Amino acid sequence: MFDEMSQRGVGDVVSWNSIIAAYVQTGDPATALKMFDRMTGQGDFRLLPDAVSLVNILPACASVGAWLRGKQVHGYAVRSGLFGDVFVGNAIVDMYAKCGSMDKANNVFEQMKVKDVVSWNAMVTGYSQIGRFEDALGLFEDMREKEILLDVVTWSAVIAGYAQRGRGYEALDVFRQMRIRGSQPNAVTLVSLLSACASVGALLLGKETHCYAIKCLLYLDGNDSGDDLMVINAIIDMYAKCKCPKIAHSMFGSVAPKDRNVVTWTIMIGGYAQHGEANDALELFSQMLKHKSSLIPNAFTISCALMACARLGALRMGRQIHAYVLRNQYESTMLFVANCLIDMYGKSGDVDGARVVFDNMYQRNSVSWTSLMTGYGMHGRGEEALQVFDEMKKTGLPIDGVTFVVVLYACSHSGLVNQGIKYFNSMKTEFRVDPGVEHYACMVDLLGRSGRLDQAMKLIKGMPMEPNPIVWVALLSACRTHANVELGEYAAGQLLELESENDGSYTLLSNIYANARRWKDVARIRSLMKHTGIKKRPGCSWVQGKKGTATFFVGDRSHPQSEQIYDTLGDLIDRIKAIGYVPETSFALHDVDDEEKGDLLFEHSEKLALAYGILISAPGVPIRITKNLRVCGDCHIAITYISQIIEHEIILRDSSRFHHFKNGSCSCRGYW
Repeated sequence: MFDEMSQRGVGDVVSWNSIIAAYVQTGDPATALKMFDRMTGQGDFRLLPDAVSLVNILPACASVGAWLRGKQVHGYAVRSGLFGDVFVGNAIVDMYAKCGSMDKANNVFEQMKVKDVVSWNAMVTGYSQIGRFEDALGLFEDMREKEILLDVVTWSAVIAGYAQRGRGYEALDVFRQMRIRGSQPNAVTLVSLLSACASVGALLLGKETHCYAIKCLLYLDGNDSGDDLMVINAIIDMYAKCKCPKIAHSMFGSVAPKDRNVVTWTIMIGGYAQHGEANDALELFSQMLKHKSSLIPNAFTISCALMACARLGALRMGRQIHAYVLRNQYESTMLFVANCLIDMYGKSGDVDGARVVFDNMYQRNSVSWTSLMTGYGMHGRGEEALQVFDEMKKTGLPIDGVTFVVVLYACSHSGLVNQGIKYFNSMKTEFRVDPGVEHYACMVDLLGRSGRLDQAMKLIKGMPMEPNPIVWVALLSACRTHANVELGEYAAGQLLELESENDGSYTLLSNIYANARRWKDVARIRSLMKHTGIKKRPGCSWVQGKKGTATFFVGDRSHPQSEQIYDTLGDLIDRIKAIGYVPETSFALHDVDDEEKGDLLFEHSEKLALAYGILISAPGVPIRITKNLRVCGDCHIAITYISQIIEHEIILRDSSRFHHFKNGSCSCRGYW
């Protein structure tokens, strides 16, 4: 209809404004700009824009970030005298704000003789979105002082600003004020509020917000389904981050498959990956790829799936995702995705694969370098980690506290004591980085592993801040390794004051007593744990195979091939005993005779996982095992012997690091 009118020359400003507004409102700002050029261009039917024209076209400029075009429209408004129209002024302020040019937006705002709540909202929202939140709060307080009516947009902008900065409690407080003032929240408000609940783990208030959403916003006739899905996605995210994955999945299931968008899938996959349900995360990712819709995972989806692979040590799946990334060319976010790939390869036992990804990156940031160093450190290749650090220094990238945590960690797990001390001392003098409690914890670990317990204790006493639980755990663990009962008791006492519900500290102290054969003290610690309701986490090991992941607990006989697993393990133990293996019964922490202790050690989860890995693996293929706790000392010795008599390299990841067993030796060289 419009084309017929314009061809006959009967189109006027009203019809042009209508068609331009239609393109803007239906999400096609580029065509709206082209139509505006036709309207104002040279020719027989050139028309001068009026105020409505400017109010229509400025949002299109904002949508595509065309601030230079918007500046031209601003200039026309001033020359034509239309700038005095409050709607035009508001549109100009909003355009500059959405293009991130807040100084220009503020200049226009100050020049406006007439301002309304829309003018103020544009400024508050603009400052909040570009990170100048203090400026946004200042304007918010000015609005209160001048008794300007605060509408839902104002409140939502401030709530969102707090939520995005992890200041959840402040966001919740603003929401309470909003409700007291009688303002009704909209979908944007609820999304921001749910994000605030998620950031501080406020599950109860999150549930209340969920109920409010059902009562007042969701599933109402005539309501925008896009708003519905946006709120439901935020609800799923809130439950996932508040560690309620079952409720999150129930909400996910309430959305019809055809209505789920990439955000819905990504939030649920990420929720599983971040909270210990990595298998479910990968299963859901596989379902997403098989879905008949046109959904394509974005960079965040990929990163969540890679995080799940890293947690499981699922190298096979990680490689498949890497291949998917290469096939689908995620160039626009390749740095982000590549960093996740480095992390995945490093934590899945293939640090050389991480190096290949790193070497093929066109661009690197600090995360790229520290991820590679972390991988080398986890695998006991400290010298290579320090070489990467030296290369990083030459790039001019900032060396911060995170980088030094990685460097000290690598030194600790490779026995590079003198180098670690040198880097720790250089933090402040050479790099102007103040050591934090996490750096002191790394140093205590470094000194403790090497047996320098007196130096470690002296360092703790000289800390400029109070030691946190991580510091005392590092010392306690070193006391366990070096059988220092007296210092271990002291460290445990300090730790229990700070973290009375941490099962790990009780377990470490119990192990120290067991090694010293102080069985009454072992019984006392276990009685204390039972009395206070603290349960020791069971040791668990899993191994990757072609058909998925097999999981084993101590003494586990639930696997369908259990009989074959125990037969294989029995044969291995007999063979390594013949070449010198003697069970380290000190690691069977029970007051029973040595023969029974040997039987208990025989059933440890990592040994069962290894036997299964041998059963299902072709000759020469590496066997990859992951354990949720620190590997048992006897298992470490036994697997070292087993690596002499089988053709496989054994790659074992425990809660601290990787152990590569091959030809009768381990990559950790005793520093574990």
